[in-house]
Amino acid sequence: MSEISIKSTNSPSILKFELENHITKGKNFEYKNIDETKNSPLASKLFYLPFVKTVYISANFIAIEKFSIVEWEDVQNEVAQQIKNFIEDGGVILIEDENPTKKIPITVYAETTPNPSVQKFVCNKLLTNTLLECKNIDDTIASPLAKELFKFSFVKEIFFDENYISITKYEVADWNEITLELRTFIKEYIENGNVVIDESLITKTVVHTKQQDEYFDKLDTTSQQIINILEEYIKPAVQSDGGNIMFESFDADSKKVKVILQGACSGCPSSTFTLKNGIENMLRQMLNDNDLMVEAINA
Repeated sequence: MSEISIKSTNSPSILKFELENHITKGKNFEYKNIDETKNSPLASKLFYLPFVKTVYISANFIAIEKFSIVEWEDVQNEVAQQIKNFIEDGGVILIEDENPTKKIPITVYAETTPNPSVQKFVCNKLLTNTLLECKNIDDTIASPLAKELFKFSFVKEIFFDENYISITKYEVADWNEITLELRTFIKEYIENGNVVIDESLITKTVVHTKQQDEYFDKLDTTSQQIINILEEYIKPAVQSDGGNIMFESFDADSKKVKVILQGACSGCPSSTFTLKNGIENMLRQMLNDNDLMVEAINA
């Protein structure tokens, strides 16, 4: 007999129905309507319930997103019983491909950052040559992975650079409760050969333009020196903390240098002060100009 456990989620409209055993082979499935359920007889059956909006099948659970026409407390036991009866009657939950794409073995580990709201997930393979920052789901055109990560209700912002992903969470969530879930999801997503970032779709914004050689060549000598110092001495330390720093501008009259902070550095309680003073002291010393000032801007 299959026991079904009902578990709440961070979204009041989504409820999880957990089984004792795993029901998928490391894959996640999402069904928005009955036409998409050809490989899931169970999901097809669930869509006959008028309040079912979306069905998710992953690991050892079925998650259901409902329309607002009902409250979960009024229907959750009935849904759990239907799932239980379906399984006990020999119903098929998923028809998975017998010849699935071979997995790409990878390692993903989590690191804390100086920003308590940001965790860094590091992969042992290159994810992107072009950094990408997603402040919300509208910024995920180039990254199917970012789009999937935003479906976690506690994910606020996402930043990709080289072989890591920095994820900013909302305050309501605790890293102790969500880190393993995120790490597992990212690992399985990449291992299954899914696209992390399509660099050809990254919008060439002003920020990206400023990273090109053509832009660098047109700058004055001092600005070029500042960029070289940032790249060689500052950026590696910032990247190790899950963030990024970029040159924005230099005003020769006011002696003001503006830099942009991204990823874990953006919004960090200590980074603006620490980086501003650290960079300022280094630039003053290396450029022999004690009048230089640095303004750090959160992206």
